[in-house]
Amino acid sequence: MLTFSAIAKFVNIFIIICYAYFMSLVSKILRELWNTSLSYKGVRVNLFGIPILKNHSYGTMQVTLSRLRKNGIINNGDKGWYLTSAGKKYMKIKLDSLEQFPNSFKKDAPKNLIVMFDIPETKKAEREWFRWHLKKFHYVMIQKSVWVGPSPLPEEFMDYIKKIKLRDTLKTFRLARSYDFKRQN
Repeated sequence: MLTFSAIAKFVNIFIIICYAYFMSLVSKILRELWNTSLSYKGVRVNLFGIPILKNHSYGTMQVTLSRLRKNGIINNGDKGWYLTSAGKKYMKIKLDSLEQFPNSFKKDAPKNLIVMFDIPETKKAEREWFRWHLKKFHYVMIQKSVWVGPSPLPEEFMDYIKKIKLRDTLKTFRLARSYDFKRQN
């Protein structure tokens, strides 16, 4: 019989797998160490006993694990690799960035808000999350890091932007009239 915690863990793993396409190798390693307590021959495995990180070369894995260990994020113990307390704190921050917001805009809503952002490389996951939500809100890129779409952005979304410390990396400008894509080309 499945317990609530087992179902919650499965849902959490499913969400993480859905975002795996957008994650770097570092993120994949850290997420696996965060969510996994099963191991086989010293290698952490998912619920099915399959190592998730099998698609990367040995050299890539070795360099990445070495860098994470040097930075104090992970360590290698008797039962294999594990997250340190600093790694758990880091992952808590990263997992919070996965919060999802519903789209309240219609596809044909007037595009009268310009959003410009310059999110640093150190916050790559947050930048991808932000771009994904702009697309979800029917925003269209008009230049790199310059998007136009309906206004206003949802209040809960903007509150969350402040919480994850991205507010200072973006600017919004309300247009006097809706952006006309035909006139711009």
